[in-house]
Amino acid sequence: MRGFFDAPTKRARLETLEKKISAPDFWNDSEKAQKIVQERSRIERALEGQEKFETAVSDAEVLFEFAETDNDSANELNGLIVNLETEVDTAITEALLSGETDANNAICSIQSGAGGTDAQDWAQMLLRMYLRWAERKGFRVEILDEQAGSEAGLKSATFRVEGEYAYGLLSAEAGVHRLVRISPFNSGGSRETSFASMFVSPEVDEDIEVEINDKDLRVDTYRSTGAGGQHVNTTDSAVRITHLPTNVVVTCQNQRSQIQNRAVAMQVLRSKLYELELEKRQAENAELEAGKQDISFGSQIRNYVLHPYRLVKDTRTKFEQSDVEAVLDGDIDEFIKGFLLFKKGGK
Repeated sequence: MRGFFDAPTKRARLETLEKKISAPDFWNDSEKAQKIVQERSRIERALEGQEKFETAVSDAEVLFEFAETDNDSANELNGLIVNLETEVDTAITEALLSGETDANNAICSIQSGAGGTDAQDWAQMLLRMYLRWAERKGFRVEILDEQAGSEAGLKSATFRVEGEYAYGLLSAEAGVHRLVRISPFNSGGSRETSFASMFVSPEVDEDIEVEINDKDLRVDTYRSTGAGGQHVNTTDSAVRITHLPTNVVVTCQNQRSQIQNRAVAMQVLRSKLYELELEKRQAENAELEAGKQDISFGSQIRNYVLHPYRLVKDTRTKFEQSDVEAVLDGDIDEFIKGFLLFKKGGK
């Protein structure tokens, strides 16, 4: 597998980047230059991490010789093994992320489905789960748009996740999520089933061509309804863009002006159209496409059961976790890793 352990490929790529950076006109396009510098830093960190890993393995071999007769060496060895296990786990996950856009930032959309108010509340719970996950990873999140539910929760939310391999990791979460619980909105205390979907697109830069014709766009403006700057609820600064050929709709209302909202909405649209094109070329996305068509029973990728028992189970990989609270608090790395392995055929 390519990835963390593929040092020769990384060193060759680093050499190519260094040549680009040393070119006299490198900084003429500052945005493109910045992305190249970021990629160089990412590769340098990976190579440095591998060197540290190899050093730690050598230290473990030495400590192993003394561990049987020296308690301090045994304790140090145990601590070193725990750290190595974490590094190996991270390395395996990164090795699975070799796609063209896996290292990109992610544009994510959560949409409530069947289940009324419970589904809208579930959509907000999912948003919180991903925000907490991103916080754990040290990723930066920007909420681009939120549509409040009629009584509680969210009808939909769009957010951008900035961090290394954000798209590659979150792409494992794309699909329909099903919640089973005692409804907090039903006075009879009945068990309810709710659905919400998670759509994920790679944030694409200007180097990736996505053809968008002005004649194919319908642009609507409306008054912002969420928290924001001083113009919220006073001007029609929110923007909704519909791409007529594909019927893809994007909205943005959290920037301070209509111009900024339009610019962000166009960036989201480019990312979604790029993702659509990838899906056409990749047969492996057929199941996800089916899930997008029906956010209801039978199309879910994961079940979150809070009653009559407590369990989160991925329907694709069969991986399950009984600590539901931890999962809803953002502890989803094992689900992500499990799906990446499953996707690569390493069940």
